[in-house]
Amino acid sequence: MSDLSTKATALLRMHDDFVVLPTVWDAWSAHAVVEAGFGAISIGSHPLADSRGQQDGEGMTLDDALDGVARITAAVEVPVSADLESGYDTPPAELIERLLAAGAVGLNIEDTVHSEGRIREPQEHADYIAGMRAAADAAGVDVVINARTDAFARPELHGADPLEQAILRMELAEQAGARSLYPVKPSGPEALAAILERVTLPVNVTAHPIKGSVVGDLAATKASGARRVTYGPLLQKALTETIGELVRPWR
Repeated sequence: MSDLSTKATALLRMHDDFVVLPTVWDAWSAHAVVEAGFGAISIGSHPLADSRGQQDGEGMTLDDALDGVARITAAVEVPVSADLESGYDTPPAELIERLLAAGAVGLNIEDTVHSEGRIREPQEHADYIAGMRAAADAAGVDVVINARTDAFARPELHGADPLEQAILRMELAEQAGARSLYPVKPSGPEALAAILERVTLPVNVTAHPIKGSVVGDLAATKASGARRVTYGPLLQKALTETIGELVRPWR
């Protein structure tokens, strides 16, 4: 576990300032991003599923997802964080054990339980995170748990004010042992600012590599107070457009 522990600590320390973790989906994209100079990467469930001909929203099995993760971690030397959706109905200790076995040292964990079509209750999600924190600590690896909430993205699943729900869920996740927080699709810069005022952990925002994040370009994103950026499926989508442009003249 010493190598994994070293990578986990390195990944966590990157969050002390501001970190961009480009989101990849296979060994080729991981190599490309690392060769571009990035010291750590993230794996997105959506682009990974697309690369396998499967569906996001846990259309893959955990075995499928971890197969993809392991292929990427074997291809690069940098720390890797993997999106494991809501955990694939797996107990938290087992999820951490299998994540580490696949060579990743960070993970996204979201509160939408796809197999049940529901969103976890705030404390329920926090308890799941706490279980992962305990398992990671027992393994001696400070796994960077990026706690995601779909409070903005799926308001129909909780029926409450999205901003209030996002703040509550992020505060509880922080208390439970997350290392960063991911309120997906905030309604605007003001919503992001309201969350940043209430938490102390790094907050993750999604960005398009050209169009930027909810608050704008790289400089604006840094200035907002967010400290972590990932691309979700947006890098893969941008490349899809570029590939189309490249091959279209050859039709």
